[in-house]
Amino acid sequence: MSKVNRSLAKVLSVVFHPLLLPTYLFAVILYYMPVSTLTLPLRVRWVVLAMIFFTTFILPAVAAFAMVRLGYLDSIEMDRREQRGFPLLFTGVCYAATSYLFYQEPAYDAIFYFVMGIIAASVFLAFAISQFWKISAHSIGLGGALGLLLVLNTLAPEARLMYPIMVTTFLAGAVMSARLALQAHTPAEVYGGFGSGLLLALASSVALY
Repeated sequence: MSKVNRSLAKVLSVVFHPLLLPTYLFAVILYYMPVSTLTLPLRVRWVVLAMIFFTTFILPAVAAFAMVRLGYLDSIEMDRREQRGFPLLFTGVCYAATSYLFYQEPAYDAIFYFVMGIIAASVFLAFAISQFWKISAHSIGLGGALGLLLVLNTLAPEARLMYPIMVTTFLAGAVMSARLALQAHTPAEVYGGFGSGLLLALASSVALY
């Protein structure tokens, strides 16, 4: 593998890190979904997105960094399966708490806690599987994101989510290829993660009907 290709694989892995995916997904939801589905005033949507970024990225990332400094993790990448448990569990709790806040506050539409709840469930799924198998969190996140976009497109066809769906499909392939190129996971761990995330999101559509 050439140095350039390896650098590109690393960039893709960082830019589309699982902790960043909720922010990307909610950016699409906040600025693509129609008023019939999303009634939150446009002027405050950036505040909601900033809150999501803080609770789903900043908090878990700071916690993981602290674990590295304290010696509980070898590195921020968490290459060893046995070290992934607590960081995933902490992240899942942060995501579940965010979903609960959305549920408790009547100003937020049901789509907020529904989507955040499914994302939290995918993290807990990664935590459970990681107890015995080093499944790819990148793949679970991208599979879940694609599945949620497909569900939302069915719920609100007027949102015209086909472009985000096509972009997500392309990025999923690129990031999974990057994880394989970096030898961070086996093909089974990558494809198994994508399939798990996708099926979890698609199965969640039952709650909407």
